[in-house]
Order: sequence, then C-alpha cells, then structure tokens
Amino acid sequence: MTRFLPLAPLAAAAALFCLTGQAAAGTTAVAVAANFTEPAKEIAKAFAAKTGDTAELSFGSTGSLYAQIGQGAPFQVFLAADDERPRRAISDGLAAEGSEFTYAIGTLALYSADPDLVTGPETLSKATFDKVAIANPKTAPYGAAAVETMKKLGVYDDLEAKLVEGNSIAQAFQFVSTGNAELGFVALSQIAGNEAGSRWIVPAEDHAAIRQDAVLLTPGEDSETAKAFIAFLKGPEAAKIIKRYGYESGQ
Repeated sequence: MTRFLPLAPLAAAAALFCLTGQAAAGTTAVAVAANFTEPAKEIAKAFAAKTGDTAELSFGSTGSLYAQIGQGAPFQVFLAADDERPRRAISDGLAAEGSEFTYAIGTLALYSADPDLVTGPETLSKATFDKVAIANPKTAPYGAAAVETMKKLGVYDDLEAKLVEGNSIAQAFQFVSTGNAELGFVALSQIAGNEAGSRWIVPAEDHAAIRQDAVLLTPGEDSETAKAFIAFLKGPEAAKIIKRYGYESGQ
C-alpha cells in the first residue's frame, strides 16, 4: 500500500528549506565612484546570478564617499576612482591592511552632444563655445585629469573662466548630455557603446594614470559576502564587463 506523509510536516520542511536558503544568501554594502556606475550595476547583477548574494551599491564622487566612510557610513567595500583614498583608508584605520588592489584604469574623453564640435585637442584652442564641464578636480580624479590635460595643452588659463564643475563625473556628463555645457571632460565609460555626439579620447600620457582601486573596509572584514564580491571583482567575468565599458582591467 502506498503511504503518504502528512501535509503539515511537508509544509514545515519546505518552510525550513526556504528559510535556510534565505539565511545562506548574504548582502554587502558597496560604495562606488560615480564614473563606475553602469559597469558596477552589471557586475553586481552577474555576482548575484553566480552566488545568490547581493551587492547593494551607493554612488557618489570619490571624495564625498570617503568623507561618509570617515564619518562611520556602514560600507563594507569601497570602489574609488583613484588610488589615493583606498591607501588613505588603510592608513586611517578604515580598511583592512593588504586589501587594496586596482580594479580598473580609467580613460578620459572630451565629449559633446554636438556631432560636429569635437574634432580633437584643437577644439579646446578654438574656444567656439561658452562652457566646458569637468568634475570637481579637488574631489574627483577625472576632474584632476581634465585640468592636467588642459594645462599640458596650454589652454587652461584661457578656458578657466568657462569651466563648469560638477560634484562628480556623473554630474559633469549630465551637464554635457543636457546641453547645459557644449562640451566636457567625461569618463569614456559614460559614452562607451554610444555613437552619438563627437569625442576625442585623451591620450593616457596627457595626465597621470587614473588608477581606480578597491579596498575592503573595516565593517566588511568579517563579511564573507564582502570578500566574495571582491573575489568576483578580481575575476574574469568582471574583467570582461570592465573592458566593455572602456576601462583597462587592473587584474
């Protein structure tokens, strides 16, 4: 005779299985430099698909994110747009010793929504425009690279009065994409895959390398999910995504 288990124990077992599955999945809080917004979203999605864990992303300029970390924000992983702040996080006791690594090397681009405006570095010397958008060079590495590039080209003094600063590279790009500035220095990743407008890819030798480092923050030292996200960021799946968005992978 066929025997059937009572429904109640089966339901209880199913509920226990679900709870166990939920407990096994983890979450890590990741602070991400604004210029890395789109690749970070894709990496987090791939990380979740592979591990079942979640990376909760918060975006902002590297400087403002570091200030939040210093004030006790509970981030566990920090993806900066430079290599200075992760080093400082370690020296300030905010991050784990030996956890810093370069996850991407950024590329600067001069961009305009006008398909005929940007033809190369000579565009800056013609000055047939009223506003040039850059990220704040004091807090955003791409802004510092933009200033360095203009000084090397000998146009900074002439253009200084026309500069419009965004709090982050994301805001600088917004100024250009909405037409509030005719052109601006943006991250190549922001226009990767978009053929609209005109652009000049700034040669790497025109400014200091934009090395983007990541670090495991102190609140993440006991988090297996935070460590798993860092391991995933160092892996081949993340490297493919990073390169597709116009960066060089640091790994």
